[in-house]
Amino acid sequence: MRDLRRTGMWFVLLLLFAAGLTMVAAPMWLIQPFRGQTPRAMQIGYALRYWSPLVTLIVSVLAAAIVVFLWRGTRRLWRKAALVVVLLLTVGSAWLARQNHFEWMFRPLPNAEYVRAGDTDFVLDEDKVIAIEINGEAAAYPVRQMAYHHVVQDEVGGVPIAATY
Repeated sequence: MRDLRRTGMWFVLLLLFAAGLTMVAAPMWLIQPFRGQTPRAMQIGYALRYWSPLVTLIVSVLAAAIVVFLWRGTRRLWRKAALVVVLLLTVGSAWLARQNHFEWMFRPLPNAEYVRAGDTDFVLDEDKVIAIEINGEAAAYPVRQMAYHHVVQDEVGGVPIAATY
């Protein structure tokens, strides 16, 4: 009976780990800025992002309680190591649920360098650009160059701007 209860607790621990991982990984999979998304997938992804901080916190607390329970009766070192790894990964999902990984992908381009259009050899005639003119001063930002950052902070005609797409 005791072994059956311990096996059940291991099962619950693994379910908690899977739930915490799913709360973090599913929105990352559903909300991918570089591929097409459906409205339903976006709705689910944003709902999971909204609830993931609370759910992963609860999951981590429950997982810690189960690890403490299982730790006392575990004699083998590899099982204790497995408990620690599962707990760390579960707590890691709680940390990741509080991060905005999209900000990791789209950081503004730091220290952008600008040259006159005629002085470049990397902008082709067929390249798309984002262009702006303010107070008689014009600037153009090649979309191909902005593809990773998606935003450039600049000043055009004495006005600070953020060019983005």
